[in-house]
Amino acid sequence: MASAAREGNRPPSLPLATLIGRELRGDGSERPLVRYGHSGFAKRGEDYFLVKPDCLRVPGDPTSAFSVFAVFDGHNGGSAAVFSKEHLLDHVMSAVPQGISREEWLQALPRALVAGFVKTDIDFQRKGEASGTTATLVVVDGFTVTVASVGDSRCILDTHGGVVSLLTVDHRLEENVEERERVTASGGEVSRLNLCGGQEVGPLRCWPGGLCLSRSIGDTDVGEFIVPIPHVKQVKLSNAGGRLIIASDGIWDALSSETAAQVCRGLPAELAGKLVVKVISHVVAVSLCHTFYGMLHYLDHLIEIHSYCAASSKDKWAER
Repeated sequence: MASAAREGNRPPSLPLATLIGRELRGDGSERPLVRYGHSGFAKRGEDYFLVKPDCLRVPGDPTSAFSVFAVFDGHNGGSAAVFSKEHLLDHVMSAVPQGISREEWLQALPRALVAGFVKTDIDFQRKGEASGTTATLVVVDGFTVTVASVGDSRCILDTHGGVVSLLTVDHRLEENVEERERVTASGGEVSRLNLCGGQEVGPLRCWPGGLCLSRSIGDTDVGEFIVPIPHVKQVKLSNAGGRLIIASDGIWDALSSETAAQVCRGLPAELAGKLVVKVISHVVAVSLCHTFYGMLHYLDHLIEIHSYCAASSKDKWAER
């Protein structure tokens, strides 16, 4: 009932292009203040992050500034995650046409993200290594947030009104029916690991290879059924801003999106990321012990986006 009431109180939605157009015409076009913090704990050293808060779309032009944040959760070795961290953003930017306006850049960005992910996958597979990685990349330009992801490293948005939204899609075969259907329709096999005697254990996997994910970068050994094409979502925030939390699966296996958002509220970004990881460390130690060692790797980023001109908004965030 509470959620229904919140739905009823929301203003009518407008097309994203309309909201971006208003910002570009000067209706709330102030550049936001972006604050970020990150923390990580990895037993196997296959998780990596990318933080680039001061990118320029046009070299030498500070009005073309944007920020990039990303999490890469490697498996079967860390080489795919390292390669993606070093090359993914360059490939995305190479796919953006030159000499275009900011409005055109925001419109072109989702397609460029898809091209960049595919290019990164192709280049890594040429190395002949079997490693793979999830990738969740977030581009913040003004109050427009664009997210591209493969795998199960999630990005959530906590807005000023307390509404928590998922900006990514988990590409786990166990949970994503559409991805299971896509893999099997392409000729892949989806099943659990068979032990001696025919007993099935563990999550659903794609064969050959046995990967639990349906989308990733790398994973040369699992065949053509695992694809690098990302889910892309672009949203326009209000001038009140919001919080983004980007983390690998170790966070989300232990905390719901709503709980993670609640943990971070009332804290500056620099401390919030560390607190989430501390909470997860406690959950792992108390609830899981040594049973699921794969849970002992996680990486967390927290990003706050505020309007420079809305000082009261920042105060209200601090009170939450």
